[in-house]
Amino acid sequence: MTLKQLEAFYWAATCLNFSVAADRCHLSVSSLSKRVAELETSLGVQLFDRSGRRAELTAQGEQMLPRIRELLRVAAELQQSAGQSRGLQGRCRVGLGELSGLTWLPRLVRQTAIRHPELQLEPYVDIGQVLEQRLEDGELDLAVIAGPSSRSSLASERIAQVDFVWVASESFIDQTGTDDPRRLMAEQLLLSLPVGAGGTRVLDQWLATRGMAVNRRLVCNSWGAVVGMVAEGLGFAFMPRQWAEALEARGVLQILKKGGALEPLHYVVQWRRDDARLLITEMRDVIKDVIEFQAPRCLV
Repeated sequence: MTLKQLEAFYWAATCLNFSVAADRCHLSVSSLSKRVAELETSLGVQLFDRSGRRAELTAQGEQMLPRIRELLRVAAELQQSAGQSRGLQGRCRVGLGELSGLTWLPRLVRQTAIRHPELQLEPYVDIGQVLEQRLEDGELDLAVIAGPSSRSSLASERIAQVDFVWVASESFIDQTGTDDPRRLMAEQLLLSLPVGAGGTRVLDQWLATRGMAVNRRLVCNSWGAVVGMVAEGLGFAFMPRQWAEALEARGVLQILKKGGALEPLHYVVQWRRDDARLLITEMRDVIKDVIEFQAPRCLV
């Protein structure tokens, strides 16, 4: 029995399929399967039932999983204590939304390199629904997502809050003759992120409170593109206050004071509930230290 065999079994047992598990172990699927088979031979038990279209854990495999997970946790702690100056090693896949990618991701990359120089950070940017699915499937180690998860397999911790405001360009306000989002919602084009993005929850809450609906909407999966279209006077939108204030100071757009406040959006860091690796606790600490939704320099 080897540590590599235990790792192969852990990922095979907790990922969506052997293909995802093999990628996490930097192996081919056949090499991963071979390591699992070698572990089964060493233990004298069958850990996976391979009779169906995909391998499933046997009863013995289910019983062994928490014990092997604990062995890997202890092994990671031993490795860490034996080389404390080196920090974490291997790969860490972090999922985050575009707003995070535009604001605090560079600080995350910098701080990870300082604290854990031998850890390879792999950021993955997408909307919240996709990130949660990839996290649950084992393709990500952690994800920073707007709002709590509804998935029982995921644990989460609230770490930040973003306040939003309505915005439009001066030319758009002059053209429509109003700076009230309630009137604009009934007659003009709303520029927004797609369903499944964290910011969409802010809009849904605002609409539900006022018993309103969106009549005209242009959906785009990029905050940067939405802001660019607002600046060109193509429609109105909502965006993070810090970002909006920076653009208003430059005369790019105006913050709309009417219409009632938008609810703040809470951000959480999520991880798989059964994942007790040292990597998870260490990287949660780094994320909590660097997360801050200041206006992105490249877009103000």
